[in-house]
Amino acid sequence: MSLLIKKYFEENNFVQSNIESFNNFIEQRLQKLVSEVGTAVPAVIPPDTEEVKFVFGKIKVEQPIVTEADGSVRKILPAEARLRDLTYSAPVFLEVSLMIDGKERERADIQIAELPIMLKSQKCYLNNMSTEEIIVAGEDPYDRGGYFIVNGTERVLSLLEDLAPNNVFVARVKSGPVTHHARLFSSSPQFKIPHVLERMKDGTLAITFASLKRIPLVVVLKALGFTKDSDIPALINLDGIDEDVYINLIDFVDVKTETAAKEFIAKAAGMLPEDENKIARVDYLLDSFLLPHIGQKPEDRIAKSYFLGRMARKLFLHKLGKIKKDDRDHYMNKRIRLAGDLLEDLFRTNIKLLVSDMLYIFQRSVRRGKILPINALIRTKFITQRIRSAMATGNWTGNRQGVSQRLDRENALATLSHLQRVVSLLEASRESFEARELHPTHWGRLCPLESPEGKHIGLRKNLALLSSVTPDPKPEENNALLNFLENAGLKRPQYLEK
Repeated sequence: MSLLIKKYFEENNFVQSNIESFNNFIEQRLQKLVSEVGTAVPAVIPPDTEEVKFVFGKIKVEQPIVTEADGSVRKILPAEARLRDLTYSAPVFLEVSLMIDGKERERADIQIAELPIMLKSQKCYLNNMSTEEIIVAGEDPYDRGGYFIVNGTERVLSLLEDLAPNNVFVARVKSGPVTHHARLFSSSPQFKIPHVLERMKDGTLAITFASLKRIPLVVVLKALGFTKDSDIPALINLDGIDEDVYINLIDFVDVKTETAAKEFIAKAAGMLPEDENKIARVDYLLDSFLLPHIGQKPEDRIAKSYFLGRMARKLFLHKLGKIKKDDRDHYMNKRIRLAGDLLEDLFRTNIKLLVSDMLYIFQRSVRRGKILPINALIRTKFITQRIRSAMATGNWTGNRQGVSQRLDRENALATLSHLQRVVSLLEASRESFEARELHPTHWGRLCPLESPEGKHIGLRKNLALLSSVTPDPKPEENNALLNFLENAGLKRPQYLEK
């Protein structure tokens, strides 16, 4: 056994999962973020043109460099960054094209930011060095990496423990007008929106999401296209219809068409009756903010209806005592967010701000009667300063604090512990007894002993030494799994058939 464990540690890094997450962010997620933006269209264009747009192409990250006072550029190693209070970062270049009336007027690779590089990652110079070369470079050959150097300070991104998105959790409510509820966080690349389906004491079901509060479920289903009352029980698909289903159908039997349902939602949302665009605004809410993980196009409304029916079915089964409430603390229902996930959140917010800033500069130049070259429209320090500020202070998107922390170098074990730390998003001031308790599913994944005393007990945990975090599956892996299941006899629902 000791030989196996020794061999494991020779071939595996304690922080390998975090390093792989950062590598995935560099290789795939950055390009995906740029593809999400795609193009940018300015509101003000030159008078002699009909169409102007910016098209964003490939993005690439180079290896760490430093620009000296005399303007010379050379590579930098982590040891020098520590000694000179510099940031161990690499330039990020983005291909930007200016299209005027369908023709490309200019194309350029523009440096949009300087991104801090994780030590021992793919872009780090230490990654491919031998033990002797690492010693010559002034580094400890036993240092595992997995952290950043920002302004000469070693910073580590704490792993975040979050509730699994796109999963339905049902529970009973002990007090108030609600008896049972079903909750989920619908997560898409652009949005993460909480949804709550509630059963009121009179038996009606109401859903809350985005700016819409307690809209009757039957009305939402009719607004999505299921206007026949006979179709709604089929969506819920209970073995033996519960009386609550009939209560919901009878209460809103007067809503017979999609337009009437959307009028109902518009009124409940506080839109003015004379507003001519209220139907279009309701359509936008249903397409963009209702279950965005399923899709954000009108053709996705049928799939959303089936998902809402599934939520209602699970809520009714819990109400009837056929299933127990979901254990939110079971690690099947948790996800660990690594450095790549956190940087993706940060970069998504900032790249949108960069595009807005670029359009502002372009429109200002057009008003002055000239078109600036692309390299004059993008400010390199715009994103760089925001990323460095977040990494240096720990203040992240979503009003999260303490995400980036100074690496504990008190001793080797303290450093290893800090690199493996997992932080819960729950507030330390709340009791949250169940979330703080040791759960059987922590076995082999989290250390059962290491947690601080005081208000953070149970909310700050550490990965077990032999644990690893699996990455999100790639699209081709998902497709291969679906094909395997279909070949094994699983049938795809009609509303999902291509």
